[in-house]
Amino acid sequence: MPLIQWNDSFSVGVRTIDSQHKKLVDTLNELHDAMLGGQARHVTGPILERLLQYTRDHFSAEEVMMASAAYPGLAEHKLLHLDLTRQVEGYIARFQHGEITLNLHLMHFLRDWLTQHILREDRNYAPALHARGLR
Repeated sequence: MPLIQWNDSFSVGVRTIDSQHKKLVDTLNELHDAMLGGQARHVTGPILERLLQYTRDHFSAEEVMMASAAYPGLAEHKLLHLDLTRQVEGYIARFQHGEITLNLHLMHFLRDWLTQHILREDRNYAPALHARGLR
């Protein structure tokens, strides 16, 4: 069973962003499946790294779009991205050093952060992107 089931409520109405959000959801679900399946560190670690790298790439693309649309909340939004990136980097470092294992607490944190960020923060910039013709 997936950790997050994508549905239209997550759409911000910009194809590129929605596609990237779906990829993040898919990767988080893959990580969740690996954790539940008790897969070895050599499987889980690379998925975590891929999730982090894709998140960085997504945040960068999203910020470029917000800047091109002159979104007034860009600075605050970038801080939210930076905060999550640092938290995930910290989890990965601790995981790699054997200090923590993947658990439901971490998975729920990532799920809640992603879904709430999309539903609250990303929906705020959508009108600015739409006004610039980005769909």
